[in-house]
This record gives sequence, C-alpha cells and structure tokens, in this order.
Amino acid sequence: MSTDLQAFREETRAWLDENCPASMRNKMVHFEEAFEIYDTDDARLWKARCAERGWIAPLWPKAYGGAELSGAEYKVLQEEMASLKIVPPDTGMGLAMIGPTLLEYGTEAQKQEHLPRIAKGEVRWCQGYSEPGSGSDLASLQTRAVIEGDHFVINGQKIWTTGANHADWMFALVRTDPEAPKHEGISFVLLKMDQPGVTVKPIQLISGSSPFCETFFDDAVALRENLVGELNRGWTVGKRLLQYERSSAPAPKKKKSVEPSLNPYARIAKAYLGEDAGKVVDVEAREKITKHVMLERAMQLTVQRVVAEATSGGAPGATTSIFKYVGSTLAKEGSSLKAELRGFAGVGWEGESFDADELESTRSWLRDRAVTIYGGTNEVQLNIIAKRVLGLPD
Repeated sequence: MSTDLQAFREETRAWLDENCPASMRNKMVHFEEAFEIYDTDDARLWKARCAERGWIAPLWPKAYGGAELSGAEYKVLQEEMASLKIVPPDTGMGLAMIGPTLLEYGTEAQKQEHLPRIAKGEVRWCQGYSEPGSGSDLASLQTRAVIEGDHFVINGQKIWTTGANHADWMFALVRTDPEAPKHEGISFVLLKMDQPGVTVKPIQLISGSSPFCETFFDDAVALRENLVGELNRGWTVGKRLLQYERSSAPAPKKKKSVEPSLNPYARIAKAYLGEDAGKVVDVEAREKITKHVMLERAMQLTVQRVVAEATSGGAPGATTSIFKYVGSTLAKEGSSLKAELRGFAGVGWEGESFDADELESTRSWLRDRAVTIYGGTNEVQLNIIAKRVLGLPD
C-alpha cells in the first residue's frame, strides 16, 4: 500500500470513529426497515456529516456532491466502515439506481437538479416499473403518458413500488406510443410523488411489514424536462438502470454477534443443537453451514472484484443478472437455514416463549421468500444470462 493510501486510511478511520454516532453502529439495514432506521436525529446528524465530505456518494464527481474518490480510496472507506461496524450514511434507489443512470444518460440540467440532493441525502426515490400483468414481461406495461405542452399527463397503475409511501420522486417507465412494438414506444420519466393525481396504497406482506405499495396515476404530471434519454427510447435507459441495481448487490447480511469470530449459522447451531469441542454437534448441520458460508464468501469476493472493475471506469452489463440470481437465492436459502437450525423456535410468530431474535428469524424467513421474485424473477435472470452472457439462441 502506498504511503498516501495508508495516510488516507488512518485519517478515514479516525474521522469515522470520531464522527459516527454510537446508534449508527452494529445495525443490520434491510430495505423494509430502512426508512425507520434513517428517520432519527442521530441518523440525520451522521448523514449531514458525511454529506459535507461527499461520502454519501463517494465515487461521484464533486460537482454533483460526491468526493471523487479513486477506486482504491473507496475500497479503504468501505473497509474502515465495516471494521467499525458503521451503518452507511444513506441508502436507497437514489444512490444505487437513478443516480448512476443520470450520470450516464441525464442532461446536465437533470444532473444539477437531482444528483446533489441525492448526494446530500435530502430526497428519497422509488421505482415505477412493474404493473398488474406486467411484471416479468415488463415491456408489456400500459401506464400511458400523453404529451401536453411542456409536460406529460400520466394515467395508469404501478405495483410493488418499494418505499413509494416515503418517496419524494419516482423514476418510471411509461408508454408514450401505444402503436409501437412493445419494447419501443416506452419513455423514462421522473415525476414528483407529492402532487394531485398520485395515490399510494401500501401492501401488507406475510412478514407483517409493508415496504411495497400500489401507486395509481390519475392525470399526474411529469415535466418534459424530466424525460431521461430520448422519447420512445426509454427501454434502453430502463434496462441500464436495472444493471446498476444488480451490480450493487449487497454482501450477505450480518448481525452483531456475541461471538464475532463465528458466522451467524454456526452461532445459531451451537446455541440450539449443541457443541462439542467447539464444533456443532449435528454433522448434517455442519455440512449445510459449511457449504452455504462458502457460497456466501464466493459471492462477496466476486462482488468486490466487479465493484473494483467498475470504479476503474467499467459499466455494468448483463452479467449483473448473475448477482441478482445468486444473491437472491443465497438470501432465501440463508434465512431458511437459520430457521431450520432453530427448530420449532425458528417458526414462532408471537408469544412470550420466543425471544426477539427468534421472532425476527421467522419474519426474515417469510420476507426472503420473495427475493427471488421481486426486482426480476430468477427465471427472468436465467433467461438474460442465457441470451446476453452465454449467447444461447432463443
């Protein structure tokens, strides 16, 4: 490591340790609870401090609120935050999805209007893609946008709009030419959520939470200046945004443990199945844990490598569907394994006989049944991998 990079690491570690509030450490951030986690005084303070340094969007240009860190510096920042078990100052679709898309496809005016607010954590975004009957076959969407002067008038419905009940803005795919083939005649627009004609209804899931919503448009408005890319050519922009989403696949979740050296599966197995000479007693459980942890680690290392390549100037491609497929499958299987290792204690919904971790385990198991469906089903990802990565015929 160069002297400059080592100095950056030492300065970064000291600043993080001094400025990150204690309540923003040792937490697991799941998108279903993200709004609540960041809606606190400490979270807002932490966000403001990082925004001042450009560390909410550290790779973005300084002109748009970022810090213009190099790939090596960004890796150091991530490592030091992980070492101190610090929660990122902000998260969400602004940073992971629409921000990178605007950097690539947005006009200068769009970048100046939207990116600095994302980089300061001042605005929350949601995605208007799926519709009833147009999920896996997204290109069949029917939400209409008609041009009237300097704006679009939008009518239709979106579904599974994550965080729409908390969002300030939406990026949406809308049909602007109903006569064109279904992959054409689609445009990519940005619209405000707080306006007449936009109605949001949360959907309760079997996990008990309501992160997804139905969103209805009745003569809602999107300004022409907030058309991203070309009119009727939004499918290209929309696909690229999904590649950015999938390239930002997170590492498998980890909670604070009383035994930090243990992976969470081994800790649970020892607590519920017993241990002998430091090993999980149940041989079959040991084998399942070993295989799963090896797959998680392989996924982590692959994501780190691809992120490093991207920070060196590369752009995400169809291979990001591999991340979505593998990551969602691992998340679902990991939650199932934790519940299985707990036995009957892993299927409790409520009651004094279950502790908080056991109740959360049940909800995670139920919640993660959906991860191989939302954001593009596993079947869709396999089709993309077959066609775009392996080059197989239709």
